[in-house]
Amino acid sequence: MKISQLLALAITVLGFQTSAFAGATYQATGPVLEVTDSKIVIQKDKEKWEIARTPATKVTGEIKVGSKITVQYTMTAASVEVKPDKDAKPVPALPAVKKP
Repeated sequence: MKISQLLALAITVLGFQTSAFAGATYQATGPVLEVTDSKIVIQKDKEKWEIARTPATKVTGEIKVGSKITVQYTMTAASVEVKPDKDAKPVPALPAVKKP
């Protein structure tokens, strides 16, 4: 279930990203188990993947329960919490990115 939640979060965040910052694209294919305006649930191997859906999600055709679909998605961190580690070497901060 953690994978499903991570995917849902990543797809939700993706809706607010521009393509310049999207990163690597992945795909998942499987039959649709459930579909709403805000999510799509597919069967991927033996796992159920819940993927967030936004108004910006491009859909070709009509999504129906039972249809086999391929979903393109990216994974984007929503937040990062650094745990103290006395043996770790510091990593230099990334430079600030100017938005157009």
